[in-house]
Amino acid sequence: MKLFLVTDRRRLAGDVPLEMARRCLLRQVEAAVQARLDGIIVRERDLEARDLTDLTVSIVAMTRETSTRVIVNDRVDVALASGADGVHLRGDSIAPGIVRRMTPKDFLIGRSVHSAQEAASVAFVDYLIAGTVWTSASKPAGDQLLGLNGFASVVRAARVPVVAIGGVTIDRIGEIAKAGGVGIAAIGLFMGDASDECRAVQLTAIATEARTRFDTSRSGS
Repeated sequence: MKLFLVTDRRRLAGDVPLEMARRCLLRQVEAAVQARLDGIIVRERDLEARDLTDLTVSIVAMTRETSTRVIVNDRVDVALASGADGVHLRGDSIAPGIVRRMTPKDFLIGRSVHSAQEAASVAFVDYLIAGTVWTSASKPAGDQLLGLNGFASVVRAARVPVVAIGGVTIDRIGEIAKAGGVGIAAIGLFMGDASDECRAVQLTAIATEARTRFDTSRSGS
């Protein structure tokens, strides 16, 4: 099973100065590395390139010599400048084929998709993230949901592994496994209680439980 933490410093630390949020976020990264999460997707879309690069450089340094990969959301320039392992493209971003030609051989390229038709048309990527599957705190109310059946249709149409995002909880991981997904990407699942000043918590127990439920569901399907 693949487990991807998607960063969101504002949900993690609240509306605080960048340096305070950065410290909280790096605590979360440390917990993700200890839990052996497969990837950290750095998704801080409001940061200027310099601040985003500085943050990503720090995250990359914490993950070196570990199994956790660092992937930058959409910013190919930042990913390359910071030494990250890859980039995750939005659906309306630069074509993956162009990115593939301008990046190193082992550079990971992922892309967001929202339908089976979209998934079938994507090439030159290593994986897809499909969603929003269920209602999610990070998406505006009224956004169209993919749903579990829609997610399964994306898996059938895709030519690469598919990861689920949006409203994923521990109790829903078995459904993702049975639908053919290879894992999950999440924000809230990897945070502590909303009343905490910094919601960075130990993630080993969460990761272990997620993997156990995924493996059990796969073996029983």
